[in-house]
Amino acid sequence: MPTTEDLIAQMQAQAGKLKRLGYRIRFDLTDTDESILLDGTAGAGEITAATSADEADTVLMLTADNLAKLIAGKLSPMLAFATGKLKVEGSKGVAMKMASLLDED
Repeated sequence: MPTTEDLIAQMQAQAGKLKRLGYRIRFDLTDTDESILLDGTAGAGEITAATSADEADTVLMLTADNLAKLIAGKLSPMLAFATGKLKVEGSKGVAMKMASLLDED
C-alpha cells in the first residue's frame, strides 16, 4: 500500500495539469484515515497532507491503493465511482473536471 508521502509525490508529478483545476479537492483515504489536499486555486497547484477538517470544494473518499491507480491512469474515475470504490462529497462537476485533467496526455 502506498504511503501518503508516495501519493503526494505521484500527484506532484501531475501538478502541471492539476494546478489548472481552479478548486480545492481533499482526498480522504478510507483505509489510513489520512487526507491529502490539492489546492488548484489561483494556479497554486499545491498538494499537501491535510486533515479531514480542512475545507475543500469537493471531497473524494477512496483507499490509498485506488488513489494510486487513479493517478497512474490504471483505474477509470467513472468506473471507480460506479463500482463504489470512489465516493464524492460536494460538487460532482469538480470531481469530473479533475478526472478529465488526469486523462490528458
